[in-house]
Amino acid sequence: MKKITTLFFIALSAILLGCSESDVPKQGEHYQILAANLTTFRLPAVTEVFSLNCGHCRKMEDQLAKVEELTGQDIGKVHVTFNESARIAAMVYYAAEMQFGKKPDYQMMTELFAATQLSNDSTSADKKAAIDLAFHNRNFVSPYDFNEAEQKRLFAAMQIADDITTTGQINSVPTFIINGKYQVMTSGHRDVESIADTINYLLQQP
Repeated sequence: MKKITTLFFIALSAILLGCSESDVPKQGEHYQILAANLTTFRLPAVTEVFSLNCGHCRKMEDQLAKVEELTGQDIGKVHVTFNESARIAAMVYYAAEMQFGKKPDYQMMTELFAATQLSNDSTSADKKAAIDLAFHNRNFVSPYDFNEAEQKRLFAAMQIADDITTTGQINSVPTFIINGKYQVMTSGHRDVESIADTINYLLQQP
């Protein structure tokens, strides 16, 4: 009887250990180490890398408050500039960030996503009008109306974003940079809760 009891506890321990190990995020599946350390950029502990013209990023925007709640972190933002359309969208984003003095609030982000992702039959004039409206509704200056000094500040912000995405070799969005060292692979997660679990795990890593 004692032998049976001992075998039972050994089996139970193995099962519990297996479950525990399966819950630990895996490198290459849930996250990866960045190509270069980005701590010199003094990013927030959790920073979302995104693009206004990315449909998946638009969906992620609706989940960021939940991620912040589950991680206890105020999530920063970096807009990618890895192609022409992303650079144009980055100008819109950083024009808003400049005037907010921080990342834009959820409502403005929602409007900026909508403006940059108008339907295919929309003209460039339609997109400009939607972008202008998002800025003018807040008594902000539209990026289309920036003066030379404002353009210089805008391009400086975009250059930093470009340096971050280039140095870190980030080529897909949305993603999260953790402590300037790790990149979350969002496609390897089933839901926002599992993404938050990986972020919390990486926040504790050296």
